Amino acid sequence: MSQPALKIDGRAIAKRLKKSLSNQVQTLRDEHRCVPCLAVVLVGQDPASSIYVAHKIKACERVGIRSLCHRLDASTEQAELMEVIDTLNSDPEVDGILVQLPLPAQLDAAAVTQAVRADKDVDGFSESNLGALLGGANNLVACTPQGIMHMLKETVEELGESLSGKHAVVIGRSVTVGRPMAILLLQANCTVTICHSRTPDTAAHTRRADVVIAAAGRPELVRSDWIKPGAIVIDVGIHRRDDGSLCGDVHWPEVSARAGALSPVPGGVGPMTIAQLLANTVDACRKRRGLSR
Repeated sequence: MSQPALKIDGRAIAKRLKKSLSNQVQTLRDEHRCVPCLAVVLVGQDPASSIYVAHKIKACERVGIRSLCHRLDASTEQAELMEVIDTLNSDPEVDGILVQLPLPAQLDAAAVTQAVRADKDVDGFSESNLGALLGGANNLVACTPQGIMHMLKETVEELGESLSGKHAVVIGRSVTVGRPMAILLLQANCTVTICHSRTPDTAAHTRRADVVIAAAGRPELVRSDWIKPGAIVIDVGIHRRDDGSLCGDVHWPEVSARAGALSPVPGGVGPMTIAQLLANTVDACRKRRGLSR
């Protein structure tokens, strides 16, 4: 009988990262008289967005990062929001800017994202930072893909393996997860395949993969017969079932019996995304002041 998959505990990995960040923040405070600062912009009163922002602010407090929250009415117009971003771009005390998505329908989210200065774009969504990633520059990288790489590196180390040379399949081609994820895997010397909604037979690709990143946005899409025995599977999706319980893009009961390692939902990628946001804020603070690690 096969062993159950190693559970890739995102909460535990995030806790270790945040402990390291807390030490880094203390060093910045003691040796350079600076405290990293994250400014969050929340437009409207979407319940989920409000909860996410509260979690991010609390996480900042726990590692010693200063946080500012700009709350704007749901009726806010584009010009007013752009003015807020311009002010934050110009503020020397602000190291990172995060505009919580989604935005109300009257606002152009793409224009807002591009308005954030690249050196303060801790979400890593700007064209400048995405282009820099493609070119191999050490700029700010989108939090979820970067957090996943942290999870993968710890996992392969625990398994006594290496990412180099592995075949990785990314399901999903979004600008925020799929595409930057593929580039990061390439940088780790993986052979990378991207599957998406127009791929005729995604399962045929995942069955050959050593690593599967499921970011399709479809509940429990990935089943056991999609997975090569012993593969490492990262579940990026999060969905609420009719009974209120949560699930991901991967069918946990089936895949956990076949994979070598699997991240849970909840408790996998989510905590690492927030931890990586904090890491990006600390990195932005250091880079803006010309400080080395």
